[in-house]
Amino acid sequence: MICHNGFQLNEAMMNLYHNSSAGILFFDQDSQLLAINPVAESLLDLDSMDCTQLRQSQSICHFCKGFTSEEEQQTCLKCYLKEPNQNFSSFQIYLQTKKDGVLPFTASFTLIDEENGISVLTVLDVTKQYKTREMLYERNRMKNVIKAQENERKRISRDLHDGVAQELLSTLVDIRLLKYMNLDEDVQGKLKQTETALSRILDDIRNISVELRPAALDDLGLEAAFRSHFKWVENNYGIVVLFTSALSAARYSNEIETVVYRIGQEAILNATKYADVDQIEVNLFEENEKLHLIVKDEGTGFDVNAIEVKGTGLGLYGMRERAELVNGNLTVKSEVEKGTAIQLSIPLFLNQTEEEMK
Repeated sequence: MICHNGFQLNEAMMNLYHNSSAGILFFDQDSQLLAINPVAESLLDLDSMDCTQLRQSQSICHFCKGFTSEEEQQTCLKCYLKEPNQNFSSFQIYLQTKKDGVLPFTASFTLIDEENGISVLTVLDVTKQYKTREMLYERNRMKNVIKAQENERKRISRDLHDGVAQELLSTLVDIRLLKYMNLDEDVQGKLKQTETALSRILDDIRNISVELRPAALDDLGLEAAFRSHFKWVENNYGIVVLFTSALSAARYSNEIETVVYRIGQEAILNATKYADVDQIEVNLFEENEKLHLIVKDEGTGFDVNAIEVKGTGLGLYGMRERAELVNGNLTVKSEVEKGTAIQLSIPLFLNQTEEEMK
């Protein structure tokens, strides 16, 4: 044992016992509870037990609901009290707590005085770690789901563009050639109708292909994809999109570009459906190592605190969910008859660091 400058180990150990964030319980060789520190007292419902019960052998059984073994998630077989020679330096235990019912704890059971049979059980609440792990799992699961969706969108979009659309275009060319042949007027009229119908179907397929996953997003990046989409919005909805862009980088990670594009796409769609406007402003820029997207209109607006919102409400929820996947922050500001502003901010440095770690 090494102690320097008059350091008193006994005093330090008592401070640890009283001030530790872990619960500490001492047992004798008969598994009777000898002492319990303040943290353990606050965790366990000692008030429901009288002194006789506390002095009983196996009194911990009033609180312990089993531990995790190699065979079972929660068991009392081969108990750490009965099998002290086994390795119980780190294991998971379930305890009945005073306020929150049965909770998981990480535990350690150690024989500290072999001659007198004194053992110590330390327990540490891992509820917060469990919740953090669950949140991380949920976030990664959502990332994988959205990534799979985007990959499937991309595949279907390519198939429509390179397969179905090309076949229709080839058929359309053949029909146009037939018009120059010596055919009667009825046949010519029918060919013209067929040509018109095929042209309309071809346009629909191209629009669906772009909506599923614009090739410009993968090939040219955010700015090109947005300009193409806004042109489509103007042609189909008659709404002018005033787009300004000031980007420092030509390209960003695929995940960031997808999130920004989808949020911008959803924001524009909501404005065209509900804002009752003929003009929308979109600003895409970098500032303070963050990528910002602002979609603003001066339309009808809505009460952001209202229980019921226009549409399904899934649009705003989906945008927030996507923003969280890249550590982004989404804010929605709106007032009735005063318009709506949707602001997305994504920290580029943080996302770049995560990409490098993968």
